[in-house]
Amino acid sequence: MFGVVFPNRSFPLDIAAFSQIDTFHWILDMNTFVGEAYDQIREVCVFLLNNFTLPPDKALAVYVQSPGSAFQYCGAVTIARPSAVLSLNWPEPGGQLQLTAADAAPLTAKIGVSVVDLASLTSLDVAAEKRIERLAMRVGENLFNYMQSFCGVDGSKLIVPMDILDRWFKKFQERAKRDPEYLKGFAL
Repeated sequence: MFGVVFPNRSFPLDIAAFSQIDTFHWILDMNTFVGEAYDQIREVCVFLLNNFTLPPDKALAVYVQSPGSAFQYCGAVTIARPSAVLSLNWPEPGGQLQLTAADAAPLTAKIGVSVVDLASLTSLDVAAEKRIERLAMRVGENLFNYMQSFCGVDGSKLIVPMDILDRWFKKFQERAKRDPEYLKGFAL
């Protein structure tokens, strides 16, 4: 039905590596592969296998769960998009899940895969949206810090030179041309 690869970390794993919960849900216990270092696994490539046809109105959604947290949506694949490299933004571990004495087994990180209605997914590329948001925030911080270094104070107002945006943008462009790694630093 589907397979996953952890880039630079694993060979392809098929559905047999997952525990099947029911007809439409599978769980991969990360303890099996990396133990407590699950949060160092930052990406997963999920793909549909050639002989499996997912209905056009369905998607194969991928979720992550840190120990003690709820599952968090990462992205999905569909017939129109049969493979994707998804960022694994692990939620903070925590006590959001209530445990009873019978559940005293140690909590582990998990990757969940589920067949869902395509219409129920708000976006197939949540991870890309988060990367864009982080990039925008870092560029904004860079601009703010640059402007702050030229600020003067007039009562309760900050005063900056009129050409500050032009100067910042030229400096930003020049640095990006000189050092191709510079822009990559903003996306981390």
